[in-house]
Amino acid sequence: MIGIITGVGVRIVSNSYLNVFQKLLTNNGNKSSVVNFYTYLGLSVISLVLIPFFNINYSISMLINFIAMGVLGALGNYFIIKALSIGELSSLAPINSYKPIVALVFAIFYLKEIPSILSLLGIFLIIGGTYILYLKNESYNKTAIFYRVLALIFSGAEAVFIKKIILLTNIPTSFCLWAISGLIFSFLFVILSHNKLKLPKLRYLGLLVFSVAVMQYSTNFVFSKINVSYALALFQLSTLLSVFLGANIFQEKDFTRKIIASLIMVAGAGIIIMYA
Repeated sequence: MIGIITGVGVRIVSNSYLNVFQKLLTNNGNKSSVVNFYTYLGLSVISLVLIPFFNINYSISMLINFIAMGVLGALGNYFIIKALSIGELSSLAPINSYKPIVALVFAIFYLKEIPSILSLLGIFLIIGGTYILYLKNESYNKTAIFYRVLALIFSGAEAVFIKKIILLTNIPTSFCLWAISGLIFSFLFVILSHNKLKLPKLRYLGLLVFSVAVMQYSTNFVFSKINVSYALALFQLSTLLSVFLGANIFQEKDFTRKIIASLIMVAGAGIIIMYA
C-alpha cells in the first residue's frame, strides 16, 4: 500500500511539472511535433542506457499492443503540447479528469474491468465541474480545449494498451517499449508536419524528459498494482497542482473558480475509484 501511495504521489507531481516544461518550450517558439519527438528521443536513450535487457515475448498480440501504444501515446502527447502552446495550463488541467471515463470505457471492452452503476455519479460530477469551470467564461481558448480533449481520449486509450504490455512483460520492459514506440510514431508526425528538427532549449528539454521518465515509470508501477480506471482517477489530483502552478508561474487568472471546479471533478474521479 505504501508503494502505491508513493507511486501515485510521484506521478502527480511529475505530471504537473512536465506540463509546465512543455508550455515553457512552446512559449519559446518550439513546434509541438518537435518537442514531442525530442521528448521520446530522450526517453528512448534513457531507457536503453538504464534498462539494457528486455524480456519480450514476441507475438502478434505484442506487436498489435506495441503499435497501438505508440500511435496513441504519440498523438496524446502531441495534442497535450499543442493545447498548452495556445491555452492556459490552469484551464486545461481540469479536463484531464475525463481520462478515467475514457479509460473506463476502453477497459470494459479490452481488459474486462467492469464498473459499477454508482460510478455514473462520478461521471456526472466531472461533467458538473466542467460546467462551473467554463460558466460565463469567454476567455478560454476553444481550440486549446478541443486539442486537450483529443489528448485525453488518446492518452486514456493508450493507458489500456500500456497495462496490456505490462501484463505481457514487466515494468522496465514496458517502459522501454513505450518510449521506443512513441519515438517511432512521433518521428512520423514530424515528417508529416514538415517541421524542422530544431533542438529546443536544453535546460527545459532535459527537465521535461526527466519529468516524463519519472511520470511514466511511476505510472507503469501503479498500473501493475491496481486497475487502470482506479489509477487514472487517483492521478487526477495533479489537476489541483497544475491549477496552482498555472496561476503562479504563468500568472493565469480566476484561480478560485478553477480550484472549485477542479475539486468537484477530482471528487467525481474519486467516486469512480471506489465504485468502478
